Amino acid sequence: MANERLRAAISAKGETIQSTADHVGVDPKSVERWITTNRTPHRGHRWKAATFLGVDEVYLWPTVEKQAETASTSELVTYYPHRGAVPTSLWSSLIEGATDQVEILVYAGLFLFDSHPDLPDQLAEKATAGTQVRVLLGDPDSQMIRQRGEEEGIGDDLAARARITRRYLEPAAKTPGVEIRLHDTILYNSIYRFDEDVLVNPHVLGAPAGQNPILHFRYIPGARTFRHYMRSFDYAWERGRPS
Repeated sequence: MANERLRAAISAKGETIQSTADHVGVDPKSVERWITTNRTPHRGHRWKAATFLGVDEVYLWPTVEKQAETASTSELVTYYPHRGAVPTSLWSSLIEGATDQVEILVYAGLFLFDSHPDLPDQLAEKATAGTQVRVLLGDPDSQMIRQRGEEEGIGDDLAARARITRRYLEPAAKTPGVEIRLHDTILYNSIYRFDEDVLVNPHVLGAPAGQNPILHFRYIPGARTFRHYMRSFDYAWERGRPS
């Protein structure tokens, strides 16, 4: 039975068997076999094809759903019961080791800059070396910041922290490659992405972010959790405004 979903996805994207094969790095005959014989490609090829076509891997190859679930479970490196349990050395190693992307989504995230006072300079240096740096801070004048401050029992302190973080980042923001935006979204998770590692800090109603757990994920091709959180970052980024 032919894989009509793959055929339709290639067509809908305006691509061809040849262009798909070129992107994935295989012979066009391989892509033809994926379609005509419904052959399931290797994990890395599946992921490249699905990403290229803008669809979910499991949609194109439903039989790999269990494999995708297993891979997603494997993405979880470890769990910390609260943010203070994350070793400072881990934050430092992730920051220092990032070469491709640093992406941060927070309301304030002041703890990170207090514990790493050289972080703005590090971000500027990394951007100069070619690292993409994107930071989303909560708009201190937004209703969402005021509401979250009230829910956490700290009132205007959250807005004040967001302003301080923004001030810390002002010198780095002058460096090409460092982008700072403000957001007014309802933040369900703070996200700290360093290349293929991401630390996710879920927000619990009524509790400050520092009292909530941290989940450490590391990207694995074919899995979905890392990509799921990064899609959330992109969603917020698109709706942010320049600082």
